[in-house]
Amino acid sequence: DYHHYLPIFFDGIREKEDPYRFLAVEGAYNMLEKGSSKILPVVPQLILPVKKALNTRDHEVMITALKVLQALVLSAEMVGEALVPYYRQILPVFNIFKSKRPSMGDDIDYSQRKRRNLGELIDETLEIFETHGGEDAFINIKYMI
Repeated sequence: DYHHYLPIFFDGIREKEDPYRFLAVEGAYNMLEKGSSKILPVVPQLILPVKKALNTRDHEVMITALKVLQALVLSAEMVGEALVPYYRQILPVFNIFKSKRPSMGDDIDYSQRKRRNLGELIDETLEIFETHGGEDAFINIKYMI
C-alpha cells in the first residue's frame, strides 16, 4: 500500500543511525523502483517528509534526500510535473547550499565519484527537475533560485 508506506520511508530519510537510516533509504528506493503508476497519487504526501529532511540542514541527510528526490522524479511518468507546484516548499533550502563546494585548490576532489558534493548534487537535482518538470518547471526554478 503505497499511500501508507512510501511516506513513512520518506520520513525515515532524516534518520542518521543505522539500521534505521538503511531501512528507510532502501525501502524508499525499492518502492520507487517497483511502483511506476502507484507513485504519482502519493506525491503530495511526500512533500512534507522531504521538506523536513532538507530543513535539517545536515549535509548527510540532505545528500540522501536529494538522491531520493532524484529517484522519485525519475521513477514514473508525470512525477516531475506533479512536483512543480511544491517547488516553493522544496527549493528555498537549495538556494542556501547551492554554492557549497569544497575549495580544493590543487587537490583532487574524491567526493565527486561518490556523489557526496552538496553543491553539485543540488545542480544535478535542479537539472532533473527542469528536464522532467514540463514547461513550467524552468520558470518556477528560476523564480525560486
